Amino acid sequence: MLGATIRAARASTAPRRALLRRWLGGLALSLVAGSAAAAPDYRAFDDGAFLSFLPAARARGAHIPKLLISFGGEPRPIVMDTGSTGIVVSADRIPNVDALAGEPGRQTYSSSGRVMIGRWVDTPMRIDGANGESVRTGPVRVLAVTEIACLQRARDCRPQRAPRGVAMMGVGFGREADMQRQVTPHSNPLLNVVPRAGHTLRRGYVVTRFGVHVGLTPANTPDFRYVKLTPSPNIAGEWLGAPVCISLDNQAPACGRSLVDTGVTGMFLNLPGLDAPGGLPRGTTLRFDFPGGDAAQAASYTIVAGEASPLAPDKIHLVHAQSTPFVNTGVHFLNGFDVLFDADEGYIGYREARR
Repeated sequence: MLGATIRAARASTAPRRALLRRWLGGLALSLVAGSAAAAPDYRAFDDGAFLSFLPAARARGAHIPKLLISFGGEPRPIVMDTGSTGIVVSADRIPNVDALAGEPGRQTYSSSGRVMIGRWVDTPMRIDGANGESVRTGPVRVLAVTEIACLQRARDCRPQRAPRGVAMMGVGFGREADMQRQVTPHSNPLLNVVPRAGHTLRRGYVVTRFGVHVGLTPANTPDFRYVKLTPSPNIAGEWLGAPVCISLDNQAPACGRSLVDTGVTGMFLNLPGLDAPGGLPRGTTLRFDFPGGDAAQAASYTIVAGEASPLAPDKIHLVHAQSTPFVNTGVHFLNGFDVLFDADEGYIGYREARR
């Protein structure tokens, strides 16, 4: 079992005990199917490229990653976001965008409350790493943004007309239920890469804190522990979020789904029945087991609210948007683990982060 543990501080336990009583009193544990699985066989696949992330000033360890993207013009920086699906850019970034056929569209980011409004257009692109490596895609659906609106209780949003500087490349999976109903795997650029001539590509990627491996091969997948994902009941070729079990101060776990989101530095935590208006008391221990339950673990780690550590988020946001447990770990998860996604067969994999 992989593990990274940060020890609890000896803070006062009275607020935490009261919090636990309120949570356990109203909690009905829910189980999500998932188990550590046998490793897929990638020996038939040899097409892969490693795109290193652009340097970030003053960053230590994992940070919100950026690559370069071009729609036929000059390559420009774009955030690589595993917490959304689909490319969202200012309309002025796409050459001759008005000449492209399209349809009205929007993309909502629940973590910030921003609503991107514009037109969905189909266009090929090239994605470059800081190391000079690149991949090319076939035509992929892109939202050319002409307006930004805000949800009623947005955390970080300012309405704008004709915004500039919007640049988000969503490469996540299972995000349609989170106000992203207009995107599918066909909108994911890393799943629509054109294979190199004479090579065979397995659709998927490995995200590390240094960069992303596009295409799965024996060379970039050693030492992973795998979890089989559940197919989406509504979208062909899509997979539901990865299973996780969450324990609060070593109590019985609540099991639900997880998201490793490179687009945020905070954590978003939903535990039904948890009543903590002021946030989790300092010193509260949170343990995350992937997949959790009675299955063999593929990964596990512990953080302590209010305590700095490599895997700890900048802030823990408690949300109450779902009826089942959920955690968005934020990007700092990559300080402890590399993450693999196999889009063709439906696996997520974890391994200790490589230095």
